[in-house]
Amino acid sequence: MQTDFHHAVTYVTARTAGFAHQEADIIAYSAQYVDDAVSEGVVHFDNDAFYARIHSSHKSTDVGNLNNDYNHLIWLPFHFLPGNGGKGPGEDPDGTFIQKIVCQPDSPPAKEMMQAAVNDKGKPYSLHRLGIALHVYADTWSHQGFAGVIHEINQVEHAREIKSSGMYAKQLQHMLEDWLDDVIPPLGHGRAKMFPDLPFLHWQYKNGHGVWVERDNPTDFCKAADAMCKAMQQYLNKSPSGLPAADKALLNKIFQELKIKEDKTRHARWLDIVKNGFNGERFSFGSAEISYVAEGVGSWKEKALGSSWDLRVHPYKPGFLSSDWKLFHDALQLHRLTVLHDILPKYGICAG
Repeated sequence: MQTDFHHAVTYVTARTAGFAHQEADIIAYSAQYVDDAVSEGVVHFDNDAFYARIHSSHKSTDVGNLNNDYNHLIWLPFHFLPGNGGKGPGEDPDGTFIQKIVCQPDSPPAKEMMQAAVNDKGKPYSLHRLGIALHVYADTWSHQGFAGVIHEINQVEHAREIKSSGMYAKQLQHMLEDWLDDVIPPLGHGRAKMFPDLPFLHWQYKNGHGVWVERDNPTDFCKAADAMCKAMQQYLNKSPSGLPAADKALLNKIFQELKIKEDKTRHARWLDIVKNGFNGERFSFGSAEISYVAEGVGSWKEKALGSSWDLRVHPYKPGFLSSDWKLFHDALQLHRLTVLHDILPKYGICAG
């Protein structure tokens, strides 16, 4: 999933769950920032204070992607949550250890992860923590069948559309297949490129076991949004009924009809939809203006540190401790600790 889902759709589901605009805005920014928090290390201030942070992503071209030890700390807790083959604590799926860490939609570890985030309600960073967990939760649908390590199980061959979206020419599909086979290492869904992330795509591929896998992205994305809404309703102590029927139908319509390949362009269209509706229809919460700035002026990092660049020394501001950027990174550390050291060991998964 890309910015359109992790930011805009997360905002929509938060509002339909019952959150006010400001709260939903924090949740949605946090959900997307999981993909954009690529810097780690200690931040030093001019008053000798310091803050140690971790990161939740690195670019696909980083050499860190080729280090499986490093992948365990990034891709497993934040992007490819192990599903334990759908089995509960203390149980093992058939096969080797790799079967335990393949991502599965709404798996027992995923449910436990969301419950842990809900249980942290009331902490200063609870909304940020909820947004981080929702990012990972949503990805269990789009990343299903893949693992956040370099392994042959992530092999993708002959990726192609089942129902034509009109976005890919046959010649391009053949070129894509050849490129996938020769260039991209088998990490996560890297060899499938953007296919799992495009909301409108209905596609198939042959996996590392030689099995044809069919993926219906619009259906999966709707299921993810509905499950996210239920988790947020639980956070708000409401009955977890999920998305209202009209909102769910509108989401499904947008997923299927908004056929834009480029992430930023599709996200911009979503921002307009949240404000002005889609083909005359609006979500039940009405109109809202939202935006997302990952870096530079207006970003959480710039507001907290005075610059989105990593400087040798930053000027300390009294409001730093309560800044969204700092609270996000507080939540990021707790999320990783909880997933790697509290949740996954219950399923016999040691990855941190």
